[in-house]
Amino acid sequence: MPTDTANLSLPRPLVNKILAHAQKNPDVEVCGLIGNSTTQQKDYYPIENVSRNPRCHFLMDAPQQISAIKQMRDKNQQLFAIIHSHPDTVASPSRQDIEESGYKDVFYLIISLNTKGVLEMRAYTQQQKGMQEIDLVLEDG
Repeated sequence: MPTDTANLSLPRPLVNKILAHAQKNPDVEVCGLIGNSTTQQKDYYPIENVSRNPRCHFLMDAPQQISAIKQMRDKNQQLFAIIHSHPDTVASPSRQDIEESGYKDVFYLIISLNTKGVLEMRAYTQQQKGMQEIDLVLEDG
C-alpha cells in the first residue's frame, strides 16, 4: 500500500518509456497509467489528454482509460500509478492535482519539463494532509 512506503522502485526501461512520452509532447501535460502484477511486471499505458487547456491541466480520455484498465485486468495487473507531466512548472503537485487525486492506494508520478533539456520525475503518495513525496529509485533491467 503506497501510504506505508518510503520509496518507489521502477525499472529503468519503464521510466524511459514514460519520459519519452513526455519528451514527444513537451507543450502539453501528458498522462498515463502504470499497471502492476503480483509478479511485479509493470506496464505503462499512455492516455490522451483531452483537457480544454492541456498545457496546464490533464484530463484522461475516458475510453482510453477504460481500455487501459481492461488491458491491466487481462494481464492480471492492478492500477499502480497515475502519471502526468508539467510542461512549465516543477514536478510537484499543483493545488488542482491534489484536489483531483481521487485514488488513495496508488502512486502519483509527476514529470517536469520546466528546465530545457532536463527531465525531472518525482513520486508521491496521497496522505490525509495532501501529497507526500517519496524517493524514486530506478532499477536496472
